[in-house]
Amino acid sequence: MIVPPPGDDWVAVTSECLSFGPVADWAVVPGCGAVVVFAGTVRDHAEGRPGVVSLEYEAYEAGALSALGDIVCELRHTWPVLGRVALVHRTGLLSPEEISVVVAVSAPHRPEAFDAARCGIDALKQRAPIWKRETWENGRAWGDAPRHAGPGASPGQIRSPKLVVG
Repeated sequence: MIVPPPGDDWVAVTSECLSFGPVADWAVVPGCGAVVVFAGTVRDHAEGRPGVVSLEYEAYEAGALSALGDIVCELRHTWPVLGRVALVHRTGLLSPEEISVVVAVSAPHRPEAFDAARCGIDALKQRAPIWKRETWENGRAWGDAPRHAGPGASPGQIRSPKLVVG
């Protein structure tokens, strides 16, 4: 099981199975009355592709961790009241119903927690150098990569667009 680091920020890329329970539990702190958890799971279909049997995630780990850390900093700048923030993404071969990503945010009140969690997952999907290959009944293909990087990108090639709220 993946273990959270000390402190109030948890960014990770892991090949270990993910569960949202431990991440949600970690996000609970005394000063926060709201915890929002988003878990992305593998579907058994995609647009125009019935019968999805697996997704395989690959990451440029150093770049992904850097991007996730930047996103957490931006979330905290936008919502200074946040308690804990987790952005955890899985790599490797996943089957339908398995969790690929967990985002958890705690805040004193629900509006900030919901808004920050949504911005967190949206920024992660846009900016982290993590790629997926989808396998379905009649084929296999790499999905959309982050707009700013391609497989094998070096840190100097990765651009970090600023977080957009709203």
